[in-house]
Amino acid sequence: MPGNKVSKQKPCHHCKSRPASAPPDTSTIHYEKFWLYRHCSSVQQRDRQAQKAGQLFSGLLAMNVVFLGSAFISSMIFNHVAITLADVWILLSILKVLCLCWIIYYLLGTSRQPHAVLYRDSHAGPIWIRGSVLLFGSFSILLNVFQIGYSAILIQCKSRVEIVFPSIEIFFILTQAFFLWHHSKDCIQVQHNFTRCGLMLTIATNLLLWLLAVTNDTIHMEIESQLREVEQRFEGKAPFSHPYLCNETASCTCPNTTICKVFQKGYILLYPFNTEYCLVCCSVLYVMWKNVGRRISDHHVPHIKPKFKLQGVVFGPLLGTIAVIIGICVFMMYQIQATGSAPSRQVFVIYYSYYIVLLPLMSVGAVIGTIIHALEKKELDTLKNPTRSLDVILLMGAALGQIGMSYFSIVAIVATDPRDLLNSLILSHSVLLIFQNITQNVFIIDGLHRQPFMSPDNEEEMKEEQNHEAYDQRGVNMLELGQEIRKASLSYIQSYSHLSWKRRALREISFFLVLCNIILWVMPTFGAHPVFENGLEKSFYGYSTWFAIVNFGLPLGVFYRMHSVGGLVEVYITA
Repeated sequence: MPGNKVSKQKPCHHCKSRPASAPPDTSTIHYEKFWLYRHCSSVQQRDRQAQKAGQLFSGLLAMNVVFLGSAFISSMIFNHVAITLADVWILLSILKVLCLCWIIYYLLGTSRQPHAVLYRDSHAGPIWIRGSVLLFGSFSILLNVFQIGYSAILIQCKSRVEIVFPSIEIFFILTQAFFLWHHSKDCIQVQHNFTRCGLMLTIATNLLLWLLAVTNDTIHMEIESQLREVEQRFEGKAPFSHPYLCNETASCTCPNTTICKVFQKGYILLYPFNTEYCLVCCSVLYVMWKNVGRRISDHHVPHIKPKFKLQGVVFGPLLGTIAVIIGICVFMMYQIQATGSAPSRQVFVIYYSYYIVLLPLMSVGAVIGTIIHALEKKELDTLKNPTRSLDVILLMGAALGQIGMSYFSIVAIVATDPRDLLNSLILSHSVLLIFQNITQNVFIIDGLHRQPFMSPDNEEEMKEEQNHEAYDQRGVNMLELGQEIRKASLSYIQSYSHLSWKRRALREISFFLVLCNIILWVMPTFGAHPVFENGLEKSFYGYSTWFAIVNFGLPLGVFYRMHSVGGLVEVYITA
C-alpha cells in the first residue's frame, strides 16, 4: 500500500490517515522507537570501539617493549660477551626516563585539567596495596643505596653504569610510588590514548625490571651454590668451573672492611623486595589502565565501607600466632645452618615436617570456609570490577609457580626413591602444597564475589544517611520513616543473630589463613630455598634445567603468598 510505504520513510503523523479499523503498523512504531535507540547506541558503540582501539594500541606498545627487553636480557644470559649487563641497564634506564617524563606530565598536566578525574574507583588501590607499594619501594630504595655504596667501594673494577643505574632507579621508585599512592583510584576522562600508552609503557618497564631482578637473583644463587660445591669437592678434586663465574667476578671481590660487608649483606637481604615491588606496581597500573575512560554510576559507590575490626575473633589469631612463632624458629634454625655450611638432613626434615603439619590445617580451614559460603546463600556481587578481576587472575596465575614446582618434585621423587624419609616428606609436602593452593584460591575467589556484610551499626548508619537525604530532598515525614527503620532493624538483627556463627567462623578462618600466608611468605623471601638446596631435583633434572624451573616458580610463589594475604583481608572485612 502507498500509505505503508510513506509511513516507513516519514514521521509518524502520516499514520493518522489510516482507517480506525486497520491494525496499527507495529513495524513503524518499532522503527521510530528504535531510531533514538540506534542513534544513542551508535554513539556508545563508537565509544566502545575507540576504547578497544586504544587498549589494543597501548597493549601492542607494551608487548613490543617487553619482547625487546626480554631479547636483551636473554642475550645477556646466553651470550654475556656480546650483550653485557651494562647494555641491559642502559636500555632500562632509557625506558625509566620515558616513564618518568609521562608520570610527571600526568601529575602536572593531565590530572589537573578540567573534568579530568570525575570518578574514582573505590575498589582500586586499597590501603594494603598502596602500603605494599610504599613498603617494598622503601626497601628497594635502600637496596639501590647499598648497591651504589658497594659499587663505589669497588669502583676500580666496576663500571660507572653500575652507579648511574641505581641512581635513576631511586628517582623512578620515588616518583612512581607517589603517583600510585595519590592516583591509583583515578578514572581519567581526558587524553585517553596517551594515558593508556603511558600506563602500558610503565607496566612493561616494571615487568622488565622484575625479569632482570629474577635473573640476577638466580645467577647469584647459582654462584653461591656452585661455590659451596667447590668447597665440598676441594680436596683431591679438580676445581669446578661455570660460565657465570668469570675472571672479572672472581677478581672483583669485597675487601675485608665492615662497610663493604654491610653493603654486601644488605644487598643480598633486600634483593627479594625489589621483585615484589615490581609485581605490585604492575597490578596497580593495570587496574588504572582498565579504568581509563570508565564512568562509574552512583550504585557502584558504597555509602558505608566495612571496616577492619578484631572483635569476635579468638581462635584464628591464636592458632595463627602459634604457627608464626614456630615458623620463625624453624626458619632461624634453617638459616643458621644454611649460612654456615650446607644444611644437614635433620634441618630438611624439620623444615618439611613444619609444612606437612601446617598445610593440611590451612586446607581444612579453606574448605570449611567455602562450605560456609555455600550455606549462606548470599547474593553474588556481579557488578563490573576490574580490581577484583585482576585479583582473580593474579591468584590463579601466581599459584602456577608453586603448583608447577610441586609436580616436578613429585615426578623426580617417584622416579627415584619415594620410600626414603626425606623423599617421602618432600613428596607429601608437594602434594599438600598443590591441594592447599587450590582450596585457598577457591575460598578467596568465592569470598571476593560475595556482597559485603554490614553489621547492624553500619546498617543503621546507612539508613539514617539515606533517610536524612530523602528528608532534605523531599520533606518526608520522619515519624513514618522512624517506624519503618525500627521494623527493618528488628528483622535485620534477628537475621544477624541467626547467621552470626557463620560470620564468626569466616572471620576466624580468614585471620588464621592471613597469618599462615605471612609466615609462608617470609620464609622463602628471606632466603629459605630448600627446593634447590636439598639436591634431589637438581640431581634428577640437571643443574641448569632445575634452576630454570626454580627461576619461574619461586618468585611467583612468593608473590602468591603476599597477594593471598590481601585477598584474605578483603574476605575478612566483607564477613
